[in-house]
Amino acid sequence: MLSNNTTASVIISTYNKPNWLKLVLHSYSLQTVTNFEIIVADDGSDEKTKLVIDAFALQSGLQITHVWQKDDGFQKTKILNKAITASKGDYLIFTDGDCIARQDFVETHLKLRKVNCALSGGYFKLVDCITNSISIDVINNQQCFNKDWLLKKGQPKSFKLNKLTKSKLKANILNRITPTKATFDGMNISCYKKDILNVNGFDERMKYGGLDREVGERMMNNGVQFKQVRYSCICVHLHHDRPYKNEESLAFNAEIRRATKQNKLTYTNFGIEKK
Repeated sequence: MLSNNTTASVIISTYNKPNWLKLVLHSYSLQTVTNFEIIVADDGSDEKTKLVIDAFALQSGLQITHVWQKDDGFQKTKILNKAITASKGDYLIFTDGDCIARQDFVETHLKLRKVNCALSGGYFKLVDCITNSISIDVINNQQCFNKDWLLKKGQPKSFKLNKLTKSKLKANILNRITPTKATFDGMNISCYKKDILNVNGFDERMKYGGLDREVGERMMNNGVQFKQVRYSCICVHLHHDRPYKNEESLAFNAEIRRATKQNKLTYTNFGIEKK
């Protein structure tokens, strides 16, 4: 049940990846804080996903809400808007059903939150062989966030392994010096609910490709500052292909984003409220 001090709603988007969703949900049962609810934003998955969610609800003790819509192609913006509407927390953490959260993920987002500010996180991409090695035991032991374990299992060595640092000092330094801009990336982003409601949520005309960036750009135009936390709020991304990616939708979305930037738009008429 929601406790009296619940402040956050973790919104997890998913589509027909029940085995991965099971792992992702499990990572939230291990969080160092419990003052949050989970909203699964489901873009039309079959019954297998519902069974995973129902089982997790019984086992975890966390409040979880399954927001589902009929499968009608890639309609992520619509289900995310429904999830925002269903959320009870005044602070929203957005992530995906292929991103496993480190134990301090929710706590860190809540500790770093600021009024009129959004926290822009990132993810560490696991290669295919590592993805196939992830299990409940691996998550329990937090091995998928351990650089040495990953390297031993076949993850290539790279600077990006620094995304898994446990040092707050190192994380703060890297957050400040990274050339990567703080943007609204749906796999790891948080903001006050009122700030995304003020811009009317996601633009439901948009398919895959920049749909999250566009809502962030409207929030920026509306005065919300974006803070870089990619080395502080940690999650790992399971490897997969993107068959829903196509050039037509990318071009259509790019045109919407161009108009948002050029006209400094702060609101969409194609969001939560329809006009």
